[in-house]
Amino acid sequence: MALQRNATATDDAEVDHRSERVVLETARHRITGLVTLARDGYRSRVSDVLNASERNFLPLTAASVAPLDGSTPASTYEFLAVHRDHIVFVAPAGPGEAAGAQIDPPA
Repeated sequence: MALQRNATATDDAEVDHRSERVVLETARHRITGLVTLARDGYRSRVSDVLNASERNFLPLTAASVAPLDGSTPASTYEFLAVHRDHIVFVAPAGPGEAAGAQIDPPA
């Protein structure tokens, strides 16, 4: 007796992956977006993706890009890939954080 599984690619993606909102900075921009990570285990942390030697770009979805100098308003993109050599830092984004928002230092 053969078992059949009625699952779509979307179902598999929801089970195997999760999204985490991050904020990162380059020399000139603050970028906020969703990075897709493994649900657990290998590549389940942002640092795992950043340190993967076979990947030069950090892919983000639902991204917002704002210049650090505030010269123009933030732009939004469905997809954005940032070369890891240009990333100064990456941190988890706070609730509702946007690319143009000022991040206050911890008290």
